[in-house]
Amino acid sequence: MDFDFLSPVDDVLIAHNNLLPRQSFGRNIAIHTTKSGMPELTGVKLAIVGVSEYRNAGIQFKKPADLTAIRYQLYRLFNGNWNFKIADLGNISNGAEVEDSYFAVKEMVTALLKKKVTPIIIGGSQDITYAMYRAYDSMEQLVNIVSVDNRFDFGNSEELISSQSYMSRIIIEKPNRLYNFCNIGFQTFYNAQEEIDLMDNLFFEAHRLGEVVDDITVVEPSLRDADLVSLDMSVVKASDVANAEGHSPNGLSGMDMCAIARYAGISDRVSSFGIFDIQQSEQFASLVSQMIWYFIEGVNYRFGEYPFGSKKNFIKYTVLVEDEALVFFKSPVSHRWWVEVPIISTLDNNLKRTALLPCTHQDYLDACNQKIPERWWKAYRKTIN
Repeated sequence: MDFDFLSPVDDVLIAHNNLLPRQSFGRNIAIHTTKSGMPELTGVKLAIVGVSEYRNAGIQFKKPADLTAIRYQLYRLFNGNWNFKIADLGNISNGAEVEDSYFAVKEMVTALLKKKVTPIIIGGSQDITYAMYRAYDSMEQLVNIVSVDNRFDFGNSEELISSQSYMSRIIIEKPNRLYNFCNIGFQTFYNAQEEIDLMDNLFFEAHRLGEVVDDITVVEPSLRDADLVSLDMSVVKASDVANAEGHSPNGLSGMDMCAIARYAGISDRVSSFGIFDIQQSEQFASLVSQMIWYFIEGVNYRFGEYPFGSKKNFIKYTVLVEDEALVFFKSPVSHRWWVEVPIISTLDNNLKRTALLPCTHQDYLDACNQKIPERWWKAYRKTIN
């Protein structure tokens, strides 16, 4: 793989890496260096790529991410009991225009997806998510996006769907491959009521900050159903990032972010992962490095279950709720739950198909108490509209 826009990892960091214990992360991955060039991707499962494109950021940070500092912290961590190869491909250099940077990210992610390598994008502003999403054009598939952010990023109050916002661009631009969008960690006072209504009207999902803080496990089904996971570090509460610029006193904790990263990693479906809007500080670098570690740890514990494995060994439960027969499945291996969603075809009403939607044990219990799970209801409404 040859991409001229990729620059190698800093030589000083490589020199430091050579002094680390042999069990450390940096000593057990393939690295793009000035001396050895770009590593081969044969057998590689995960690839780290740095991005420094902030020109379309909502907030122009005085000190944006130091990618070398993040790698310094990451390389020092000790490996888990992982049995796959990881590569660090270096950094994507900024293009002359922002669109050039988007193109480079898209080409990079496209090439990795085709090789079944999961990209871990670090740095840049969250609009880079748009470029990652467009990489799925080559896969010709519908895409589920999960964004961890205190804002929906639809647009400003004057023009709700705006080309200035990456999510608006994803929704309106052709070809449209977005099937579902889920936000984790939104705070109501950062989002116009029209935006909240739009999420409902499009049957998208949203987990309010308080809901996530009370029980982090509620977000696992949404992450299990995602293709692309995008984390805006602005969602982290100020005290956990040394009161960094633009951060709220209320937000997710560093521990929450690591848990979310692990849930994303353990999802059999997630094929690209990005951490954006990082600022320059030792605390930021340390937290981001640990989030990457937890994502990798999650990937190591993937179960290979639905949609890539068979459901024939799942335990089936049927629950009658009003006039609906909800069919739940539980994995005897991971103890995770799914629920069947009928797919209504307007072209052939005699063709009955179903899909499995990740859910929680609580969703099953709610159904037993005659309450239809909200995720099921939104997914079902989406198939008939």
